Amino acid sequence: METLFAVLHVVTAVFIVGPMAILPMTAMRAVRAGDARQVETLAKSTNLLSLLSLLVVLFGFGVVGLADKKYDLSVTTPWILWSLILYVVALALTLFVVVPAMRRAAEALRDGTASRYPQIAAGSGVASLLLLAVVVLMVWKP
Repeated sequence: METLFAVLHVVTAVFIVGPMAILPMTAMRAVRAGDARQVETLAKSTNLLSLLSLLVVLFGFGVVGLADKKYDLSVTTPWILWSLILYVVALALTLFVVVPAMRRAAEALRDGTASRYPQIAAGSGVASLLLLAVVVLMVWKP
């Protein structure tokens, strides 16, 4: 059962968190191209994938709960705790800064006003770096 949760944890991380981090970069390209409809669609997709990324955490808790006692894993294990903290910050940044900036950029493109490109770039860049740190912690397990 632990193996099943480990596989689900990794698969959801790759196929949900990966696109969650990449789609805002695609949105920035759409902003530069002036495609409001695509930016709006990418905002919806990023929002959905961000919420679905909670499955990664759920499966991760399953792995921790089913892990052999010799590993002494818990939510308070430093590398797990820091991974959770960094993930929560990246998730919040994506949901509360990046996605709204993408939505406002779509509106701005329709209205012909200034876009939110810098907010999308900064927010998604920081979120991606935080998610990269999570991956390093998950592999390195200091």
